Amino acid sequence: MPYIAKKNLEKCRQCGFCDEIACGSKYVGYTEECTGCGACSLACPYEAIQMIEIQNGKSISIKVDGAIFSVPDRVTVKRALEMCGYEPCEFQGDGNLFSPCRTGGCWSCAVLVNGELRPCCVTAVKEWMNIDTKTEVTPKRPVHGWMGHVVGGVGTPWRLKKLSGFIETACFTCGCNFQCGQCQNWTTTYNGREIALTPREAALLMSDSRRNYRVDRMAISGGECTLNRKWLIEYLTELKKKNTDDKAHFHVDTNGSILTPDYLDELVEAGMTDIGIDLKSLELNTFLQITDVNNQDIARKYLETAWNAVKYIVDHYPEKVFLGVGIPYNKDLISLDEIRKMGDKIRKIDENVQVCVLDYRPAFRRSYILRPEYDEMVNVRRILSGTGLKTVICQTAKGHIGPEL
Repeated sequence: MPYIAKKNLEKCRQCGFCDEIACGSKYVGYTEECTGCGACSLACPYEAIQMIEIQNGKSISIKVDGAIFSVPDRVTVKRALEMCGYEPCEFQGDGNLFSPCRTGGCWSCAVLVNGELRPCCVTAVKEWMNIDTKTEVTPKRPVHGWMGHVVGGVGTPWRLKKLSGFIETACFTCGCNFQCGQCQNWTTTYNGREIALTPREAALLMSDSRRNYRVDRMAISGGECTLNRKWLIEYLTELKKKNTDDKAHFHVDTNGSILTPDYLDELVEAGMTDIGIDLKSLELNTFLQITDVNNQDIARKYLETAWNAVKYIVDHYPEKVFLGVGIPYNKDLISLDEIRKMGDKIRKIDENVQVCVLDYRPAFRRSYILRPEYDEMVNVRRILSGTGLKTVICQTAKGHIGPEL
């Protein structure tokens, strides 16, 4: 059945994010244009938007891959395709319509709609709309940022983090398959209005950014940059063509949740030289709490895939790819005992893997948590170093602390 978004005015703080960034219509609840996609509800930091089922007996005709179907009016193309027999999924291979972000950010679910590439998760069906799911076209993805970084990400070597000035340039892809309550980058994660770029357009902008900031490292992060696989592979391929010098480094920062061995092989072949994999936890319950992924089976796959990706890089590309591993810490989200166990498991994979602990701070829907104190992070570093890990870095309110502490 169709849905429409409705604001709970008692919870709404009038921040404007839902209307300006996360919604494709004029404003949330505008009945003439609301697709009922739910993107604004996912994006609201105050959980002030509800999806209300509406009674609408009207059906319309659409054409999908040449066949005509009757579907309810006022539903998304994704929902219509599901009614036509397609299987939406959040882990690639579980179905034939990969749609992990649900907010129009990753464009993994993009199809041709009347000849134009559109994300089906936030696009509304219209009478006699022509949908083509099988035609091969150049992928697109919303990307923004293009900024210089002075400390880099999880996959940036510690020796560079200690330098002054910019050490790399980075861009950020919209959309994510997690809904972390403490997301630091939520205005990117839930941004459904950023202009979608082809891989070549993004590679040109990144190459220009490299020249402007006079750096050799080019990083892509998010959101979650790996969701749109075809786009990312073509982007790295184009970027490598435009930066053929030996100094160029191509850095991917990711949650690792869909990085299967064949995907990792393809990334390396496309040009990836550095990767940061942000492991959210060791235990499934902790993972569910941190990521707010609401399907336990999918969460288990995400968690196992990320850990397996770390081991695969160590086993297959020890000389070719620099690997950094991220670990979260906030006492309200993960215990010190689990932190120690994560350190033990990483050390068994490779004691020389660089581990960067991220101090999870109040943000998005978890404004109530407190940022870990400096001494807490020093203790976390001591615990991880005690497992035998050689390079442990901790993000703190006073800057990064590393092996020479």
